Amino acid sequence: MSVRSWLYVPGDRPDRFDKAVRTGAAVVLDLEDAVPPAGKDAARDAVVEWLRGEAGDGEVWVRVNTGGRGRDDVDAVARTPRLTGVVLPKAGSPALLDRVHDQLSAAEAATGRAPCSLGVSPLVESAAGVLAAPALAAGPRVRCLQLGEVDLAADLGVTPGPDGAELLLARSTVVLASAAAGIAPPPAAVSTEFRDLDAFEAQTRALLALGFRGRSCIHPAQVAVVERVCRPSADDVAAARDVLARLAASPGVAVGADGRLLDEAVARQARSTLALAT
Repeated sequence: MSVRSWLYVPGDRPDRFDKAVRTGAAVVLDLEDAVPPAGKDAARDAVVEWLRGEAGDGEVWVRVNTGGRGRDDVDAVARTPRLTGVVLPKAGSPALLDRVHDQLSAAEAATGRAPCSLGVSPLVESAAGVLAAPALAAGPRVRCLQLGEVDLAADLGVTPGPDGAELLLARSTVVLASAAAGIAPPPAAVSTEFRDLDAFEAQTRALLALGFRGRSCIHPAQVAVVERVCRPSADDVAAARDVLARLAASPGVAVGADGRLLDEAVARQARSTLALAT
C-alpha cells in the first residue's frame, strides 16, 4: 500500500462523499462514531447507494460498527463494486478477523470478485487491542493496522500531552507488529487540529519518525498537509533511484554517492521511498 492520507467522512453526509474522493486520499465512510444511533440505518443506506455507483479512482473504505450491527454493515457494503475494504473498530481479538474474513469471502463469491480482493484494517483502540496487535497484524486480509488514540487514552486512563509521549509504547507496538507481519506501516492517528496546520504538520513529522506512514484525517485541509509532508521530495526520489541503480550495477558490494556501503537494508528503504512517491 502506498496510501499517504486516509480521510474519514461521516456516513450520514453523502453530500461530502464525492468531494472527499477528489482530495486524493483514501476515503473512509464512517458508520460508527461519526453517526448518532438514530441515524445509523439511514447512513448505511446512503453509503451502500453511493458505493453501488460508477467505480472511480482511489480507495474507498467503510468503518463499520461493532457487534451485530457491524456484521450487518459488512454484509451490506461488501457486495458493492466501489468498496476497497472495511475498517474494524475496537479490534481486540483475531476472532473478529476470522468472522469478517468469512463474510467477505461469501460476498466475493456472490459478486464474482477475486478471492481476498477486499481488505481489512483493524482499528486498535484499547489496551487489549495493543496487546493483540501482533495477532491482528497477522490476520487474514489485513492491509494495515490503525490506531484510535482517543479511545485508547480513555481505556488507559491517560491524558496525552502535546507530544503524546504517554502513548509512545502503544504507537511503537503497532508499528513493530506491522513490520513483523510484513504488512504496510500504519498511518498515524487522527487529530482534531485542523486550524493550526503548522502544529499539525510538526506533529505529523514526529509521528513519521516513529515509523508511521501517512496519517488519518478528519478534514480536507489536513489531507493537503499529509500529502505534502509524506510525499518524498524530488531529491529523495533521485537518491533512492541512484541507490538501486548502484546496487543493480554492483550486486556484490556497492558504494553510495556519499561513500557509504550499500546493502539490502538501504535498498529496502529506497524502494519504500519510491512506493510513497507514487
